[in-house]
Amino acid sequence: MSRRAAVTPVASGPYAPPTPSRALTVVSADGARLHVEVHGPEDAPPVVLSHGWTCSTAFWAAQIRDLATDHRVIAYDQRGHGNSPASSACTTHALADDLEAVLARTLAREEKALIVGHSMGGMTVMAAATRPRFREHAAAVLLCSTGSSRLVARSRVVPLGAGRLRTWLTGHVLGSRAPLGPVTPVAKSVLKYATMGAGSAPHMVEACARIVHACPRAVRHAWAGVLEALDLDHGVRELHAPTAIVHGAADRLTPPVHARALVAALPHCVGLTELTGVGHMTPIEAPDLVTARIRELVTTYVTVTGTEPEDGHRATPAQIKEGA
Repeated sequence: MSRRAAVTPVASGPYAPPTPSRALTVVSADGARLHVEVHGPEDAPPVVLSHGWTCSTAFWAAQIRDLATDHRVIAYDQRGHGNSPASSACTTHALADDLEAVLARTLAREEKALIVGHSMGGMTVMAAATRPRFREHAAAVLLCSTGSSRLVARSRVVPLGAGRLRTWLTGHVLGSRAPLGPVTPVAKSVLKYATMGAGSAPHMVEACARIVHACPRAVRHAWAGVLEALDLDHGVRELHAPTAIVHGAADRLTPPVHARALVAALPHCVGLTELTGVGHMTPIEAPDLVTARIRELVTTYVTVTGTEPEDGHRATPAQIKEGA
């Protein structure tokens, strides 16, 4: 796959990535290597963050900075994204394998965590819903700006009425192999239209653009094909953990129809929060509201256990391999 684009996250402000307490490399079932970061106190209640398509752990900077004061925040780069090397296996099965590997490496036996997924990260949760490891560790789930099927057909990124032409054009736009290039004013305007609410502040758009433009184009193209063919409706029906949903009312990429479908299909939905004027990038566009929902779910569903990690220990600083 193509080399990683030479674009770095913002260096200051609320969306500058915090320095983790420790970083480690987790190996998934097929040998894929995943960059994992742990922030906050080791004995605090755990929150696991799974980011979306073309993003990275940097996407969660605002949540990590707030939560790490009194939570153990575990964030990882999806394969091919951020500091996780690309892999030829781009499937929902691989996404589920990766999440299970992260849970096994960072949580103690039977330790419960809140698992948060944004966009493709939410699809990762749906793909893992039947997995024993996921069910062992998921005290509750928060799904942000995500859907389980018909993503391209329902997307409103292309400003046309629903139908074959819009679906065809949307598939070609999202799956384009063209490089995104540098973060220019035009590039930011396009990204804002497609993925964010009209009222998004310039510093929010800048942060999102830098994260998305850093994703290698071959990785972007490969995962776009997975999303186009996505069908995880069965995973939603098997997601028995208490599950909350946060969605932007102005989301063009995954419009609110997806959130309503999730509410109807989930066995244990504990609420839908629809954010007026917010687009697809909810954790960046509405950081305080998303973080507050995470805190509420942790308080309600997550307890801290005193059991030992599954492999007998969590990594100590001397055992950590920096990066991926």
